[in-house]
Amino acid sequence: MTSPNANLATLLAGSAVRFPRRPAVRLDDAVLDYADLEEMSARAARLLHGAGVRAGDRVGLMLPNTPAFAVLYYGILRAGAVVVPMNPLLKAREVEYYLADSEASLLLAEAATAQEAVKGALAAGTPCIEVPAEGMGRLLVAGEPLPGVVSREPSDTAVILYTSGTTGRPKGAELTHANLRANTDTTRRTLLESTEQDVVFGGLPLFHTFGQLVGLNCAVAAGACLTLLPRFTPARALEIIERDRVTVFVGVPTMYATLLAAPERENHDVGSLRICVSGGAALPVEVLRDFEKAFGCVILEGYGLSETSPVACFNHPGRPRRPGTIGTPIDGVEMRVIDRDGTDLPDGEPGEVAVRGHNVMKGYWRRPDATAEAVVDGWLRTGDIGVKDPDGHFRIVDRKKEMIIRGGFNVYPREIEEVLYEHPAVAEAAVIGVPHPTHGEEVVAVVALKPGAEAEPEGLKEFVRTQVAAYKYPRQVWIVDALPKGPTGKILKREIKPPAGKRA
Repeated sequence: MTSPNANLATLLAGSAVRFPRRPAVRLDDAVLDYADLEEMSARAARLLHGAGVRAGDRVGLMLPNTPAFAVLYYGILRAGAVVVPMNPLLKAREVEYYLADSEASLLLAEAATAQEAVKGALAAGTPCIEVPAEGMGRLLVAGEPLPGVVSREPSDTAVILYTSGTTGRPKGAELTHANLRANTDTTRRTLLESTEQDVVFGGLPLFHTFGQLVGLNCAVAAGACLTLLPRFTPARALEIIERDRVTVFVGVPTMYATLLAAPERENHDVGSLRICVSGGAALPVEVLRDFEKAFGCVILEGYGLSETSPVACFNHPGRPRRPGTIGTPIDGVEMRVIDRDGTDLPDGEPGEVAVRGHNVMKGYWRRPDATAEAVVDGWLRTGDIGVKDPDGHFRIVDRKKEMIIRGGFNVYPREIEEVLYEHPAVAEAAVIGVPHPTHGEEVVAVVALKPGAEAEPEGLKEFVRTQVAAYKYPRQVWIVDALPKGPTGKILKREIKPPAGKRA
């Protein structure tokens, strides 16, 4: 008996059969219905085959939130290849690393912002196809659509999402077709409860796991419409909610805070909102309560990681909510709080959060040692410090890792520190996150200079800004005589204090 095709792209194929003329993806006046999206993704798959891409090959996808992202995302999957989503703000050195590490066969990048992508692809020896910002149909017009969807097994890798801790370079989390299908199905059914009648707000970056699964994949699985916003501003978001009658809002805490504070908020009809979901960072309870009162819509807060496809735990609809918590594990997923030895801790005692279930990644791409360290007996050790309450709700209280979350984007200190160490005047560097009223955390670099060397904070800031994506570079640089260290010489970030005249 032949097993059914597990390819994630069959979600689109199924909705195209059921809802061919319902809108699938929208960007202002540009709308693709499900039949259009299906045909264009099939033409994209043909384009990839013509470029030599075969099943299992990795393909970089470096696009903003436009209909082209959805077309090419499902086109890559349809061809049996693996999507490597990349932030279009990445600089050439970052592009080179992602392509070289994943051994990508091809990069697809938006032509309007392709300068850094082209340089990085050239350095990695990876062919690059520039995708026009408008009129993508011209790129796909040649040749017939690729018939059918290339068959993939549940355990085959569908997407590689690059993530990192505080040491080493970014690692690619391999998410399988089974991981993503199960997480999409569970999230759509039990959290969003979405149908083809829904309109989903697409303001989260689709290259990021949260926007990609909870936004794009869940919308496509339901036959709903995903209305896109390439660059979030509260004014444009409110216009889109009213114009498109958005029913499902997917966002990070900074979005909710800025929408709440928007002076034009009361001028817009937001009564279509049915449910809001929040993740990516802790949502202040005050923001949650004020938003729900102002917008008349419940926010469900949850938790996940790239390594968990991403959804692991949520406040569920129809159940008592606990503001300030991340809720309870989703169907098919277990969570524990453990000590260093992997022993369960009593309720109320903080320890490392561990996750097991259909959502846990296959492993880190070609990093067996890192995989063995992260996944022990099937349990993913998240690096986050949490507490389980007696009623089964979980709270995240700290991060074992030193990752900074700025406006919902992950910033890894080690990556920024490595750039700073390339500056000829820098002797020591540490990158930390400090509280910020709207971004959640702000990136701060603390630097000690070499004897006799001179450098100004603005110059160091500009040096980093040219090397990394715009959301990563430090907005503040503190120059100090020396960084605090422990007995072994390790820099003690927890003991770093702002210099006189600076604020944390």
